[in-house]
Amino acid sequence: MSLTDPAPGIGRRTAAIVAVAAMLPYLTIKILWLTGSSLGVGDPGLMNDPAMIGLNAMTFGMDAVGLLLALAFTARWGMRLPAPLVLLPLWVGTGLLSVIVVTAPIIVAAAGTAAFSGGPIEPWVYMMVYAGFLTQGIGLMTAFALYARDRWPAAFTTPVGLPYPSLTRPLQAVLAWGALPVAVVLGGARLVRAFEGPAAGAAQSGLKGLLAIAGAVALVVIVRGRGRGPFRRPLAAVWLGSGSLFGWGLYAMIVRSVGGPLAAGAGGPADLVELFGMLTGLVMGICGAFLLMERSGVSDVQPAQEPLEGEDREHDRRTADHGHR
Repeated sequence: MSLTDPAPGIGRRTAAIVAVAAMLPYLTIKILWLTGSSLGVGDPGLMNDPAMIGLNAMTFGMDAVGLLLALAFTARWGMRLPAPLVLLPLWVGTGLLSVIVVTAPIIVAAAGTAAFSGGPIEPWVYMMVYAGFLTQGIGLMTAFALYARDRWPAAFTTPVGLPYPSLTRPLQAVLAWGALPVAVVLGGARLVRAFEGPAAGAAQSGLKGLLAIAGAVALVVIVRGRGRGPFRRPLAAVWLGSGSLFGWGLYAMIVRSVGGPLAAGAGGPADLVELFGMLTGLVMGICGAFLLMERSGVSDVQPAQEPLEGEDREHDRRTADHGHR
C-alpha cells in the first residue's frame, strides 16, 4: 500500500458498500441457477437450456466484475489499478445500469407488479433483481464518480475549451461527426418505438433514444473544444450515451446469437437498431478514449499566469515560475 494514494472518503466507501450489498442477492440466485436449482422458475427445465446456462454465466461474470471494482473503490490500492481495467467495464456497466435506474421506478409506477408477470420467471425474482439493479446502479455510479474525481481531478475542474496538444484531433472530428447522424437516427427510431409500444418497454426505449442523441451531440462539443462550461458535463453525457448504445446493443446481439427463450420474437428492424447502436457506441467510445488520453496529459495551468511573460522573457519567466519549483 502506497501512502501517497489518497484514502477513500466516507462517501465513496459508503456508496461502494451499498453497491456490494445490492449485488449479493443477484449473484446468489445466479449461482443457484448455475448449479441446477430452479428456485423462482416456473419451468424447471428452463435453466438447463444451454443458452440460458451461457447467459447466466455471462451475467454472473459481469456482476462479479462490478463487485470487485466496487471493493476496489473502498481501498487505497484501487487508485493504482490500470485505467482500462476500471474504465472499460464501468463504461459498459454504467451504460446498462443508468437506464434501469431511471426506468425501473417508472415501469413499476405505471404497471405495478403486472409488469413482471406472465413469463417463466416468478414475479418476486424480477422484483428482487430490479430492486438490486436500482440500488447497485446508484451506489456503483456514485462510488465511481467520487473515485474518478479523486484519481482524475482535471476532468472535473477544467473547462471544455482547455487547450491541449492533440495528434488525433482530425480523426476525433471524423469519428464524432460521423457518429452524430447515425446516433440521431437510432435515437429517433427508439423514440418512435417508445410511443408505439407498451408502457413497460416505452420508458426504456425513450431513455435509450435520448441518451444516444445527447451523447453524440456532447461528443461533438468536447471534440471541438469550444466553450467555458465545465468539461465534466458533456463528458458525462458522452459516457452514458455511448455506454448505453454499446452495452445494450452488445447484450441484445449476444441474446440473439445464442438463441433460447430470451430471443423469442427477435428479428427485423429492431435487430438492425441494436447492431448499429453497438457499433456507433463503440466508435463514440474509441473517440472519447483518444480524447481523454491526450487531454489527461495537460496540467491545469491557470490562464492568468500566461500574461506574466512579456518582452523581458527571463524576468517574466522567473515571476511566473515563482512558487512552483
